[in-house]
Amino acid sequence: MNTLLRLAQVVYGWIIRAASWLQHPFLLVIRLYWGWQFHITGEGKLGNIAKVTGFFQSLGIPYPRFNAYLAGYTECCAGLLLLAGVASRITTIPLIITMIVAYITASPDAVKNIFSKPDDFVTADPFLFLMAAVIVFLFGPGIFSVDGVIGLWLKRKRRAMETPAAA
Repeated sequence: MNTLLRLAQVVYGWIIRAASWLQHPFLLVIRLYWGWQFHITGEGKLGNIAKVTGFFQSLGIPYPRFNAYLAGYTECCAGLLLLAGVASRITTIPLIITMIVAYITASPDAVKNIFSKPDDFVTADPFLFLMAAVIVFLFGPGIFSVDGVIGLWLKRKRRAMETPAAA
């Protein structure tokens, strides 16, 4: 029994190491794909501002033209920042807010019935955009990003400052 338990611990350790190793490539894929999707969606809004303004007006969103530009520029610019991994956690905050507003205004029934009809919630247009932004907000951009490179550089610099100089 002791050998079986030890084998289970070793295998579990391998699984944890493999999953940890895959974290950074996973975050890279999330950022690249969804950063681009945010950018393209924002660009689409800005390229057809009259249609978006009319849609926002039909939803009862106040100042529909202003909010159409705000949503478009937020998605377009923040998508590029997310793509590169620049200020990633801060960048996801306006994206998360934009997606929550999209849920509340465009899919209010999906939000109201999140527990009774979860399929409606997860199949609404903003869901995957919101999920991607939340993942990057919670876990960061990973090491394959501008933020990751800066973080490694700062860590090395800090270590160099903590190491006493040889006399």
